[in-house]
Amino acid sequence: MDCIFCKIAAGEISADILHRDADLVAFRDLRPQAPVHLLIIPTKHIETVLDLQPGDDAVMGRMLRLADDLARSQGLEEKGFRLVINCKAHGGQEVYHLHLHLLGGRPMHWPPG
Repeated sequence: MDCIFCKIAAGEISADILHRDADLVAFRDLRPQAPVHLLIIPTKHIETVLDLQPGDDAVMGRMLRLADDLARSQGLEEKGFRLVINCKAHGGQEVYHLHLHLLGGRPMHWPPG
């Protein structure tokens, strides 16, 4: 498999890792869209949110808990932050390995601009 996030999870490609355990890896995005832009991925390859199986419920819950911990460690708890999961091309997904974006450090206006 030629998945860049699988390679990061396996330690084959370096990244600015903030968290690693058997199920999850969190690292800084190489093309940040905010002062804080972290990615949280499961170590298991799941292409999109549409590919989740009932056995993946626990890891999804852990992704959210890790996002909370990381947001606090980055000092985002007072002003807030955004969590985003993109799904497929029209949803803006660029890497087909499920990932949660944690963005903060500036106002997140919608629509952007």
